[in-house]
Formats: sequence, structure tokens, C-alpha cells
Amino acid sequence: MQYPGVSIVREGNTVKISASYPKKTQKAILGTYASHIRNMIKGVTEGYQYRLKAVYAHFPMSIKVQGDTFLVENFLGEKTPRKTRIVGSCKVTVKGQDVYVEGIDKEEVGQTAANIEQLTKAGKRDPRVFQDGIYLVEKDGVQV
Repeated sequence: MQYPGVSIVREGNTVKISASYPKKTQKAILGTYASHIRNMIKGVTEGYQYRLKAVYAHFPMSIKVQGDTFLVENFLGEKTPRKTRIVGSCKVTVKGQDVYVEGIDKEEVGQTAANIEQLTKAGKRDPRVFQDGIYLVEKDGVQV
């Protein structure tokens, strides 16, 4: 999709984003397009990896990946497993209490990690007491 007054041209190995006489919104779009292109290049060359950690004190929960769904069983002693879907072409692996989300699309990896983190919200319990859940620990090697 092209924004009015903004052009994207590929010349050899470079991509040029330009606007003639840019206004405020066009400058914002130029920065957004440049950021998206940088993220795409980084995703294809290096990829993105998020690490989440499962923490529990009351009930030992088990974590599984079945196809394109992520399952958490026995969360706070619940009988039915909680499940969420894995967005796009992300690869989710579980090693002990660590959950690794990897992929080439930054938005898909981030959304999958957010879905997993939101899956284990304690609900109407006191968050100072019930700190069980799956929490984001690391984004691309940087501690969160």
C-alpha cells in the first residue's frame, strides 16, 4: 500500500524512500516505512527470539505445544487447560520452564509472546500473593 506523496524505489541493493516537499504526516510515514524495512531485513537475516519463563508456587503447571496451539495445564489448579494460538509462522519451543518464541516477523513473534503472557493472568486473585504465570524475560538477547 502506498501513501500519497511517498515513493519507495529499489535501486540495486538499496531501497530509497522519498517524498517531495514532505509535510508532518508524510515525514511520519517515511520513518514508519524505514522502520518496517529495517525490521524485515533484520528478521530475514538474523530472526527474532523472545524468551519467557514459567513461574509457579502453588500448583505445578505443565506447558505444551500441540500443532499451532500453546497449552497450559493445571494453572492454579484449574481442571481445563488454557490454550492460545501461535500467530503466523512462529516457532515455539518449550525447554523445562523456559519458552522460546522464534520467527522472522517481529510483529508475529511479539504477538505470540503477548498471547502466551496474557494466557496466564490470575484473574480476580490478589497479584501480590498469586504471582504464578508465564512472564517475558528476554527480547533478542536483551533482559526485560
